[in-house]
Amino acid sequence: MEPLRAAVIGVGYLGRFHAQKYAALDGVDLVGVCDLDPARAGAVADEVGAPPVVDYRELLDQVDAVSVVVPTEGHFQVAKDFLEAGVDVLVEKPFTKALEQADELIALAEKKGRIIQVGHLERFNPVVQDLFGELKDPVFFECTRVARFKARSLDVDVVMDMMIHDIDLILGMVPVGLDLIHAVGVPAVSDVPDMASVRLVFKNGCVANVTASRISLKEERMMRIFQPTAYFRLDLLRRRLTVVRGVSYMAGVVPRVKQERRRHSEGDPLYAEVLAFVDCVRHRVEPYVDGQAGRRAMAVALDISDQIQRHMERIDPDRRRTEVRQWVGLAED
Repeated sequence: MEPLRAAVIGVGYLGRFHAQKYAALDGVDLVGVCDLDPARAGAVADEVGAPPVVDYRELLDQVDAVSVVVPTEGHFQVAKDFLEAGVDVLVEKPFTKALEQADELIALAEKKGRIIQVGHLERFNPVVQDLFGELKDPVFFECTRVARFKARSLDVDVVMDMMIHDIDLILGMVPVGLDLIHAVGVPAVSDVPDMASVRLVFKNGCVANVTASRISLKEERMMRIFQPTAYFRLDLLRRRLTVVRGVSYMAGVVPRVKQERRRHSEGDPLYAEVLAFVDCVRHRVEPYVDGQAGRRAMAVALDISDQIQRHMERIDPDRRRTEVRQWVGLAED
């Protein structure tokens, strides 16, 4: 079998890791790492043993598959150019800036017979994959995703930057449409919301409360999920799953439950994501997180962002500053 020719477009913080994963895969020839910053392209190229490139168009006829890890505003054009050249594409989340762009890429991939995979990394977290084998008819989610401030991904708000991971997971677990979205959020260090809280109500009655902040003093990625027969607590950062079920009760006695704690210390979600993409390219099968899945998560995230913007327009600057202080306090609890 001929080696699969791959490249990474955009080798900043995350793109560098994509390059490392391709370089580690058997049967893959990493033929280029591309970045507008020649020094950064050169540094990553030296690290993974691949040629550095500044203009991604030089690679259009040189590769079979690419990871697109440029800033979000560039996803559409870069992915489009490679799809038109007959190249399969892994696009980091969020898929694109606008739904019309996502629709155009999905249609183009279908026309060209190409693969689009969207980089929703948490789908490949081993604790999430463990949960999918247990989950049946969830009725309530509580999700918290907070992180220390990093001066990157500030071209999008916290919904597109962080919350979209939980949105994608929830949409993958609840196979019905939404009835209601209620969202609030505020900017703190950027020009767009850095903190957000959302309540999602699905057509089957399932409810999800989702909070995200990128200006916390701690790192936390937690999901709590209730279903009629069990309760699940996921620590996505430490890869721990707690399963509680089998409640037994007798009058006058404290209820007893069966509790199981699982740890998934092994596994590399990004390696698993890139490997899954490479397998899809080789065997011509639909990816686990295809363009339609990326579009669904993006559509909900855009609705949330629009609602937050409308909420911000209704409050005066003094009140907004008060809300920021309150949100920061909540994020640090």
